[in-house]
Amino acid sequence: MSDSLILTIIIVAVVAVVAIGVIAFVTKGRKPKTPYTSERDADDLPTGQSAEGDTGAAAGTAGASDAPIAVQEPAAPAAPQLDVPEPVQGRLARLRARLTKSNNMFSKGLLALLSQDSIDEDVWEEIEENLLMADLGTEPALELVDALRERVKIEGSKDPARVKAMLREELLKLVDPSLDRSYLPEPHPDRPSVIMVVGVNGVGKTTTIGKMARVLVAEDKDVLLGAADTFRAAAAEQLATWGDRVGVPTVRSEIDGADPASVAFEAVSAGIDQEVDIVMIDTAGRLQNKVGLMDELGKIKRVVEKKATIDEVLLVLDATTGQNGLQQAKVFSEVVNVSGIVLTKLDGTAKGGIVVAIQRQLGVPVKLVGLGEGPDDLAPFNPEDFVDALLEG
Repeated sequence: MSDSLILTIIIVAVVAVVAIGVIAFVTKGRKPKTPYTSERDADDLPTGQSAEGDTGAAAGTAGASDAPIAVQEPAAPAAPQLDVPEPVQGRLARLRARLTKSNNMFSKGLLALLSQDSIDEDVWEEIEENLLMADLGTEPALELVDALRERVKIEGSKDPARVKAMLREELLKLVDPSLDRSYLPEPHPDRPSVIMVVGVNGVGKTTTIGKMARVLVAEDKDVLLGAADTFRAAAAEQLATWGDRVGVPTVRSEIDGADPASVAFEAVSAGIDQEVDIVMIDTAGRLQNKVGLMDELGKIKRVVEKKATIDEVLLVLDATTGQNGLQQAKVFSEVVNVSGIVLTKLDGTAKGGIVVAIQRQLGVPVKLVGLGEGPDDLAPFNPEDFVDALLEG
C-alpha cells in the first residue's frame, strides 16, 4: 500500500472522529422539548422534571410517592324526586269541603221541605223524589221517609235546626257506622297483605290504585303493585307511572296479552321476597256481562291464593253510574267475594245516596271515596263526615 493511500485513510478517520464528537457535544447541550398546555409561572417545571432537576423514572417514582394523584370520581346519578303524598287527615278535611259544595242542593231541598209549616202528602212525595234522585234507592228512601214522618208527627217541631238533626240521625242510620271500613289489612309475619282491585272499564280503576298507593305510602307502608291488566296496552305503563311518583315498584310483563294470573302470581312472589307490607293487584276492566272475562278474574284469585291469601277485594265503582253500579257490584261479588267498595267521581254530583244503596244491596261497606282528579283526591270513607257534608251548605 502506498504512503499516500495510508495518509488519506488516516485523515478520513480523524475527520469522522471529530464529527462524531461535535454531534455528541451539540446533542448533549440541548434540552428536551416537553409539552405544557397551560401558561406557566416562573416556578413551574416541565413535565417529568423534579425540583432537584432529575428526570426519568427515578423522578417519576419520587413524584408518585410525594404527591398523591387525585382521581375524579364519576358524578353519581341524581336521585329521582319523589312525591310526598298528603297525610290522610288533611285529605279528609279537604274532601269534606268538596263534598259539601257538590251536595248542598240536595240538603237544602230536603231541609226546605221538612221545615214547612204544613207537610202534607204531596210534600212527603216530593221528599221521597228528592231522595230517589240522589240514588238512595227505593227501599232506603221509603224507610227514611217513614222514619221522618213518625218523628215529625211525634215531635211536631218545625225548627230548622231540629229538623236537620233528625234528618242527620236517620241518614246516619242508613249509612251504617257499624260496618268495618278498615282498608289496611292486618299484617302477616311471613308475607305481605294482598289487595285485589276489580271494576269495569271507565271507572278510573288503575288511577284509583295509583291514588291508593299514595294513601298507603302516607301511612308509612311498603307497597308493591302488580299490573295484571294485560288486555289494555297502556294499563301497565300507567300503573308504573303512578308507582314511580312515590317510589313504589311495579311488577309487569313485557309481553302484550300475557297471562294476567301469572303476572299477579309473580307480583305476590316478589312482594314476599322483598318483604313489603302490601301488594296491590290491578286487574282488567271487565264488563260484567262477559262470562269468559269474569272466569278469568276468578282464575287470578285462585292462582294468587296458591301463594298467599287475598286479604281484601276492593270493587271500584263510578258514583255517576247510579243504580247500574249495583248490578256491577252484584256480579263481581259473586265471582271474587268483594269485601269493600271504592266510590269514585263523587264530586260535582248530588248522587251521594249510592253509598247507602250499594251497602244495603251487598252488605259491603264503602271504604274509600274519590272526589276529584288530583293525585291525593282519595280518602278513607267516614260515615259521620259524609252525612255532615251532605247536610251542610
